[in-house]
Amino acid sequence: MAKSSSLHCRVLEGKDLPAKDVSGSSDPYCLVKVDNEVVARTATVWRSLNPFWGEEYNLRLPRGFHSFAVYVLDEDTIGQDDVIGKVSLSRQQILAEPRGVDSWLSLVPVEPDKEVQGEIHLELQVPKQGHPRVLHCHLIEARDLAPRDLSGTSDPFARVSCCGHTLETAVMKKTRFPRWHQLLEFELAESELGEAVLTVEVWDWDIVGKNDFLGQVEFSLDAICSNPTKGWFQLLPFPSAAEDQGAQLGALRLAVRLVEDRVLPALYYQPLIQLLTEPILCPGQPPTGTALAILEEVTSGESRQDVATKLVKIFLGQGLAVPLLDYLTTHELARTTDPNILFRSNSLASKSMEQFMKAVGLPYLQQVLQPALSRVFEEKRYVELDPSKMELSRGRRISFKGTLSEAQVQESSLELLKGYLGDIMDAIVGSVEQCPLLMRMAFKQLRQRVQERFPSAEHQEVQYFSISGFLFLRFFAPAVLTPKLFGLREQHAEPRTARTLLLLAKALQSIGNLGLQLGQGKEPWMAPLHTVLLPSVTRVKAFLDSLVTVESTEATAGEGLVPPALCQPMGTIKEGYLHTLTAGGASLLPRFAFKKRYFWLSTEALTYSKSPQWQVYCSIPVAQMRAVERVDEGTFQHPHVMQIVAQGEAGQLHTTYIQCKSAQELWQWLWALRQACSANEAMLPTCHPGTFRAGRWTCCLQPACTAPGCSRTHSAVALGEWNEPLDPAAAAQSLYGHLRRAGIRSWAQGAEGSAAAEPPCPGRAEDPFKGRLQAVLRDLDVAHDTFARRDGPPGPAVSSPTSPSPPLPAQQPHKE
Repeated sequence: MAKSSSLHCRVLEGKDLPAKDVSGSSDPYCLVKVDNEVVARTATVWRSLNPFWGEEYNLRLPRGFHSFAVYVLDEDTIGQDDVIGKVSLSRQQILAEPRGVDSWLSLVPVEPDKEVQGEIHLELQVPKQGHPRVLHCHLIEARDLAPRDLSGTSDPFARVSCCGHTLETAVMKKTRFPRWHQLLEFELAESELGEAVLTVEVWDWDIVGKNDFLGQVEFSLDAICSNPTKGWFQLLPFPSAAEDQGAQLGALRLAVRLVEDRVLPALYYQPLIQLLTEPILCPGQPPTGTALAILEEVTSGESRQDVATKLVKIFLGQGLAVPLLDYLTTHELARTTDPNILFRSNSLASKSMEQFMKAVGLPYLQQVLQPALSRVFEEKRYVELDPSKMELSRGRRISFKGTLSEAQVQESSLELLKGYLGDIMDAIVGSVEQCPLLMRMAFKQLRQRVQERFPSAEHQEVQYFSISGFLFLRFFAPAVLTPKLFGLREQHAEPRTARTLLLLAKALQSIGNLGLQLGQGKEPWMAPLHTVLLPSVTRVKAFLDSLVTVESTEATAGEGLVPPALCQPMGTIKEGYLHTLTAGGASLLPRFAFKKRYFWLSTEALTYSKSPQWQVYCSIPVAQMRAVERVDEGTFQHPHVMQIVAQGEAGQLHTTYIQCKSAQELWQWLWALRQACSANEAMLPTCHPGTFRAGRWTCCLQPACTAPGCSRTHSAVALGEWNEPLDPAAAAQSLYGHLRRAGIRSWAQGAEGSAAAEPPCPGRAEDPFKGRLQAVLRDLDVAHDTFARRDGPPGPAVSSPTSPSPPLPAQQPHKE
């Protein structure tokens, strides 16, 4: 059984940020941290004090994390980036908001004494015998301390204070992983055993100037006397006085929601999945008496996208995604009388189709649009059609004859837009064979249903618009507008390029509307582009006719499962030149031991060779990866190094070090690799953030090459919505949560329950469906209660069951 914590985080925008550059502006970006570990980085927004990022992350987190923070920094080409400020939220603050936090939050200053990290390993006890009583404080070790010295390490020692007495450990030089193994003892008077506090502080020793604070932890002496304490404890900052609201640092708009679930073994969700798939496998049921209909009825607008995402994931895993879309769109068509508003709302059918296209078609989208958009980003031309927004002084870059008139700027902009739009349309209409088979089958089935619902000649355009509305308005146009959010670019567009992308997205929306709204909008300055858009509409219709010409209809008819290979995006996840070094290789100077190689990361393996054309290559299977971690900056005299620890078939561990050009490139590869191996079992709990050199580890100074790792590995992973492996149990748990929050059991109250596992029977005249759904939810409640009593209370509160507990299935706990 898996206990999961997922933090849904949207870093939206900032306002009124301070200027950090001599130009009077800043180049802000954000770092997302959980317990002081960087788990995500936004792209940089250039030259803006009111940046918009709009980036969304789904963070897989270790249970019991303490804090979440977003740091805003100004990127500098030379020197270190400037820290602007931060926003911090504790786990309790996030959980206190049932719908999550979604508001503007003031940035506060970043103070060094509050920026602590790491843990300390202690054993504390006061023997009950003896007089006077003696407090034994055994300081064993610490790990992952903050680097305070220029070398990227620290010289840590511990200071222990109790009842007015203070003792210190020895100083451990040049390490963030000190191993003291030192016992400090305090004699305690009986009068001091009341409310006294034991404080353990960790400091970085400096030969010149004052020592640097690394963190502290406090214990009640009374609690230690009652119960000996031993374990790892997180280091905390000094208690702060009144918090500075940082009004002069600006504000950050965040949307953060924490979901803590206990995912039961997959067998427990089979009755719920059976109810969801029943109308697909057994057609002919009343449209209002199915689990899908009830789920749509009780789902609010704000949660509909999440419900649609989980439904698509479940049905992809079952090989029934296309029949699901057919079922949902058919029922929405039955409710629609005006074809002009067809699929315009954010209904469950519309959202499911949108999420389905992202799941199946994202690699296709990137393949089609990336070359055309790369030209827009590389040329950075000034394009503007709206006279109210024109900056005629910029026209000087178009011509050396002085400032241009509005007509001249508009003419040059129109020519550029024609060229860019032509490249995009050529790529789209020529991509029929590249479009995934599942998408083509879904669109074919959609057209057939629309033709059946609106067969008259006056509605001839609806069969095209029903598909183009999804493909252009919800797929291609949003990707052109914000390519960073669809994986088409690694950075957001600077303001000039962003304006060009906006105009191109508007043009694609007009084409997706089949030109029906040309001349009716509130933007008459777009009229000169209409002569380009109308011919494109004819090309789009021909493209859609070819797109739905698919011979195989097995999946759409529900006669067989779709091959699993079609359910998950395959191919290259990330590629590019990096430098690599294998542990135990040639003993050159660390800075020159790395060799330049070209890397490809796929869902199967990380491979690399001398160049993209080189045939001989090395490969690290994703299934064999056991840890993907950063390496301490001082290890190889280079700050941007990570390591991959892999386990061979014989069980031995091999480490490969990879050097990146920049911090951003390092984090991009780290996240991509962690996503790829996020479903791996037997991941290492610890590893060494240094290397074994000259008979010892550079990080913890241990002399044995086989010594266990001194640093915790990081399990927090920043995942996109469709980077997670398909997990029907986790998706079904989410839908169960939606049904419970909607009060579906009270809605179904009064219906007589029946066995949840009873097989569906489409020929039954009266199926007590409400009772069956009630029984399924009641059994899941009971199962959650049973596991909560066995494992403790980390999951969400579950209502007490009103029926006796059923026997649990004989199955091992589900593992992610």
